[in-house]
Amino acid sequence: MASGANNDGNNQGTPGRLVSNPFIKKRNLEWRISPPPLKRARKHAPSATERKQEDGDITTAIKPSHVLESTAISTTTPTTAAAIEAGSITITDHSSHFSTLLSRASLTPYPPYTPRLSTAAYKALYDSSLNNPHGAHFVIHQHDHPVAGTHYDLRLQINGTSSASWAVMYGPPGDPNSSRPNRNATETRVHCLWSHLIETASAHTGSLLIWDTGTYRVLPRRSKHDPAVDPESGEESGEESGDEDGSGSLEGMTEQQKLHAAFSARKIKLQLDGARLPGPYVINLRLTKADDATGRAKAIRAAAAAPSKRRTRRATSVAKKKHQVVETSSSSESDSEPGSASKTEKTDEAIPTDISAMERELYELRELEDEQVRRTNAYPGANNTIGSVHQRRWYLSLDRAASGFVKRQRRDGGSSAAVWERGEAEGGQQKEEEEAESENGGSSGRLEYPFYVRGTEHERSVVTGRLGADILRDEGVEGFVGRKGWRAVLR
Repeated sequence: MASGANNDGNNQGTPGRLVSNPFIKKRNLEWRISPPPLKRARKHAPSATERKQEDGDITTAIKPSHVLESTAISTTTPTTAAAIEAGSITITDHSSHFSTLLSRASLTPYPPYTPRLSTAAYKALYDSSLNNPHGAHFVIHQHDHPVAGTHYDLRLQINGTSSASWAVMYGPPGDPNSSRPNRNATETRVHCLWSHLIETASAHTGSLLIWDTGTYRVLPRRSKHDPAVDPESGEESGEESGDEDGSGSLEGMTEQQKLHAAFSARKIKLQLDGARLPGPYVINLRLTKADDATGRAKAIRAAAAAPSKRRTRRATSVAKKKHQVVETSSSSESDSEPGSASKTEKTDEAIPTDISAMERELYELRELEDEQVRRTNAYPGANNTIGSVHQRRWYLSLDRAASGFVKRQRRDGGSSAAVWERGEAEGGQQKEEEEAESENGGSSGRLEYPFYVRGTEHERSVVTGRLGADILRDEGVEGFVGRKGWRAVLR
């Protein structure tokens, strides 16, 4: 039998030597097999005493906060944000921990013409809202998910420790004359308020950056069926209304209470005062009766459904690696719908058989925790006090009149169609606000109308100045492949 795998091709015609295989390319004869390079030793390797058992519940003892902060943005160690959010690692001071990470990750020099909110100002804003019944904190995260694609998570504080969340596919609208004025905003799990502070990345969940943050105000709404002026009172009807029928004064209510009332009425008029969005910026969130009924029915079926017995590829991988996969806010947006079996859900078949009793108990506790998450639509530590329902489809649109636009006839005279133009008073007010912010050392590079959300390759964090690719690099994520096909709405 002729063989040339170990032949150098120079032995042809030599007596007593094997004949070269003519079907093997010469460049293939130069292949060599070498072992992979040794991985660098991990800093601060966990010791055996860092795991403990208390009252039958398994918990993970963490290192001091300064140790976690020094390794979270290292390129040789995995990020801890997902583990903290999943509950496998617990810390007591989220504000100090994550603000330290953001401060260390901030770009120096900061990119010019980029809106900015300093880490100290962001921490002060968050601290003033935490555990405060008057807190009205909001954040918009740009989330580049490998399965769900690029979307923007709008999160609004609903109590002292939690926030409701919507996944907006194309980001907040900014063109009053756009041919696509509406956005699909899908309701997701209720998050812990400290998730507003997170900027992280992983190969499974993609990159997450703070696109904008600040405070929100819930504005009164007037029904289109009500008269503009009440003949009896001589005042505008419904201006102090918390719902569409003009009844129920909002005076004396906190923003959280106003949001709860508007959320229950399925119509929310919201003003966002952030570091990137122009001012004033007002949007409407609307949920139809049909979508409300559909979403509630799916949520009920998902909560009552038994765990799927089908072995998924992820579950098989978990069983082989003896590693627990838990659902976090970074993975929730990839779920197809509440009624379907999620790829992150664990089954009895996924539990390895060759594990200790303590590890099996941990698996069972995680399964019960995930069932509780699906039933309450809130992650561990969050409290769904607003009645949020997972995967309900809302509609988000720019409130053009409240954002300072007036409807006028086209000046070219070629068409009778009207256009929305920026009012002079509102534009002057915005300019004065920007000048005041600049004098006070605040944000610069704020968006102006009309603006368009252009995606991960163009937009940076308002706190650290990083792109999504920068966060992937800082977190040590290599070979990430995002979902293709996302296009910005530029018309």
